[in-house]
Amino acid sequence: MSPRSGNSNPPQSVLGADHLARLDAALADTDRLLAAAYPGDDGSRQPVSTVYIPADRCVPALPGTWGEDALAALAAYGSLAELADRLGLDPDVAGAVVPLVEAKLRTEPIEDLRLDFEDGYGSRPDDEEDGHARQAAAAVAGAVAAGTAPPFVGIRFKSFEAGTRARGVRTLDLFLAGLLAAGPLPDGLVLTLPKVSTVDQVEAMVYVCELLEDAHGLPEGRLRFEVQVETPQLILAANGTVPAAQLIHRGRGRVSALHYGTYDYSDAVQIAAPYQSMEHPAADYAKAVMQVAAAGTGVRLSDGSTNILPLGTPDEIRSAWQLHARLVRRSLERGFYQGWDLHPAQLPTRFLATYAFYREGFDVAAARLRNYVQKRGGSVLDEPATARALARFVRRGLLCGALTETEITQETGLTGVELTALAAARPTAADEKVQK
Repeated sequence: MSPRSGNSNPPQSVLGADHLARLDAALADTDRLLAAAYPGDDGSRQPVSTVYIPADRCVPALPGTWGEDALAALAAYGSLAELADRLGLDPDVAGAVVPLVEAKLRTEPIEDLRLDFEDGYGSRPDDEEDGHARQAAAAVAGAVAAGTAPPFVGIRFKSFEAGTRARGVRTLDLFLAGLLAAGPLPDGLVLTLPKVSTVDQVEAMVYVCELLEDAHGLPEGRLRFEVQVETPQLILAANGTVPAAQLIHRGRGRVSALHYGTYDYSDAVQIAAPYQSMEHPAADYAKAVMQVAAAGTGVRLSDGSTNILPLGTPDEIRSAWQLHARLVRRSLERGFYQGWDLHPAQLPTRFLATYAFYREGFDVAAARLRNYVQKRGGSVLDEPATARALARFVRRGLLCGALTETEITQETGLTGVELTALAAARPTAADEKVQK
């Protein structure tokens, strides 16, 4: 028997306020780092698809044209319902997603549009690219004014490598000047910095953003940018560090996303052309590093593209659609909620696969959320972290259009605001719009 077993006095705490104050002081730097560098996702909408087109082909009516072309491709094949069946979707899921995807292709076929001055545009005389930079600004401003602009839109200018640096900066400069001459910058403006190899290039982009903000009287931090991960040097540097992680924190809050570049990266690690793919082991390794680097920072991730387009013979079209849908689903399952599309005929499979992903998982997620919130037992004992993941899953489905708030409330008992709170994200304008 313990010598203290007969002691009737309850145990007392031996650590007091002085000890806790010393702990607070010792961990103050850690607290500041976690608060500043790992704020988590802000809960705003993330597009599921980014469309890249050569900058000189942009006109204000482009998104609607892509939607029409996507529907025309379906009509030539049969119907969206037939495509859903060909992709192997459960009939009940297909019945729910087909009308949603049809409406999506008619109303918002492009969620995120990038006017490309890099690989998709090529090298041209300076006066020609100057003209196209101004033309791109006018097209974007015109689409915004007409209400036809996608929610997210911007440019990919040339890289900060020595041979293209001056041209890339000039195109960015002219594009922004043209946009601002027409009015305020679009809320969904996105700038893309390609072929990044070092953190120094990201810091140089920060400097350019600061100069442009100062020159145009923009608020500090207004200009943010995506970084394209297209070089192995960004995954593993010569000194053994991981620049993909460093650049996020040295970007001073301006890095909004990391986008994987399938073909440039594959070529850089010498994958033979027939085997270059989003699902190659080399690609999976690079994206796993990106995922860990971005975790908790609020920086979004995007997978790349497939260049196998649904064109050609009926068999070739069906094969390309099946491949694209499978790759979209694969990315979603691995936590990459965005990807690139290169042709209008890829949009049907993008949205079919995405909407099916959320609807197939909704019933189970909703039941687990309901049990968690109501503190009822179930076959799965969910912890707070899992509840947050379930809430984020359902909320992503809501924001992309795969789910409605009415059915979410019916099945989980949660309103949009409550769902946002459970997902540990700040309420946003998107939530207010969805709830109306």
